Order: sequence, then C-alpha cells, then structure tokens
Amino acid sequence: MREIHVDKIVSAIEKLFIDANYNLSDNVLDALSKAAEREGSPVGKEVIKELIINANLAREEHIPICQDTGLAVTFMEIGQDAHIVGGSLVDAVAEGVRRGYKDGYLRKSCCDPLTRKNTGDNTPPIVHTKIVPGDKIKIVALPKGGGSENYGEVRMLVPSQGKDGVKSFVLDMVNKGGPNPCPPIIVGVGVGGNFETSALLSKEALMVPLGERSNDPVIAAIELELLDEINKTGIGPQGYGGTVTALDVHIKMMPCHIASLPVAVNIQCHAHRIKEVII
Repeated sequence: MREIHVDKIVSAIEKLFIDANYNLSDNVLDALSKAAEREGSPVGKEVIKELIINANLAREEHIPICQDTGLAVTFMEIGQDAHIVGGSLVDAVAEGVRRGYKDGYLRKSCCDPLTRKNTGDNTPPIVHTKIVPGDKIKIVALPKGGGSENYGEVRMLVPSQGKDGVKSFVLDMVNKGGPNPCPPIIVGVGVGGNFETSALLSKEALMVPLGERSNDPVIAAIELELLDEINKTGIGPQGYGGTVTALDVHIKMMPCHIASLPVAVNIQCHAHRIKEVII
C-alpha cells in the first residue's frame, strides 16, 4: 500500500489546469499544421494559421489560449493499492482547481444553472474516477468550454438504426453546431452502455490522441468515414468554409441492452486542451 498525500493532488491539479489552458499540446499543434497544409480554401488556410499563431502566443506569453477556460473536468485512474491520506480526494481536486484558476488568471465560468450566479472560483470541479491496478494515480485535466459543449447530445436510438443511424446522428450534430463550436473540431462519440455511460464514453473519446484509430477495425473504419463526411460539409475553419471542419473523430464503444442503441456526441473546439500526470 502506497500513501499519497492530498497536497500532491492539489499541486498536480493546480499545475495541470494552468498548463492545459496556456499550452496547446504538440499533438494538437501538429494536427493543426497538417490541416493548414491540406485546407483547400485560402480563407480557411489563413484561419488555421491564425489559430496556430494564437496558440504559440499563449504559450510564449503564459496566457490562456481562449477566454473560455472551461469547466474543470478531471479524469482520475486511481490504483487500488494507493491510499489517499490527509483529506478528501474531491476536496483536494476542488482546491487545486480553485488555486489554478485564481493564480493562472483563468476565467471562472461555473455558475448556478438557474440563477446564473457565479460560484466565484470555478468549483465544484467535475470529477470522474476509475479504480485500476497499481499504486499510482493518473490525472487528466480536460478544461471544456461552453461553446463546444453546447453541441453535445445523447440519443437513444433503436437497434434497427444500426451503423447508419449512428453516423446520421453524428453528422446531424456537426451540422447543427456549424461554426459555433469553433472548428476545426474534434468529435467524440460514445456508442453503447446506457444513457449515462454513452455520454461518458463520448467525453473519454476526446482523450484519444489525434490520429490514433480504434483497435476495432470496424469502428476505425467508421471513424474515418465520419471524418471524411464531416469534412465534406463545407463548414470549414471557424465556419468560413473549406475542406477541414474536423481534425479527427474518435469512437468509444461498449455492449448495451438488447433493446437499446444509446449514442452520445461530444464536440471539442480547435483549442483541444488536455494535460495529464501520474503521481
């Protein structure tokens, strides 16, 4: 049994959310550079170049990539032989978020859903935990902005709709979003499980590195089919038209009930902010 003090978690969370909001990962920057090369529209090409300039300035000046620094979404894989000491895990995550959004000068976007009163410190965070073998904790910070999150949805399809129904739903959501999720987008799709797990799968799908395909050849083929069809919509970078509307599509799937076909779509903007650490 390995003891991990909550202070380590607080510090890790604080640094991760600042890092994620300031520094676009090399994987995403590389995808944007390749998108600029293959974009057929001169305006679209210039837009992507401006997005890259913006990301580089944020990194150099230590400022947020986007004014919407998102809700603090955290995924944690906790080793079953790790013992958290010194306080509550969720409280530690909240304190890390509180410090990170204050010290990093990140916009606090968390508010009461009805009164719209801001909580003032971007807490409570959204925390997803999974128990795994080992004695370490893997933390993934995924600050998620409202513009892209607003174009996510869960639909309970019927089994007879099958693959075509899944693809139609994804394309429907992309077209519904149009320029609003700030394309070029990344599309996370969750298929199977039930109502709530399909939504979680779609969010987890956004954590798959850009360019990486599913191990299931059938799913990998659907990912590429959808990517091609999304890029044929003509929405283009920031909605100005063009051949690159999405950087990638990732699908995560699990078995479901014989009477159901749950599908969730979660769209991410071009500022795909994700950082992780193992403690």
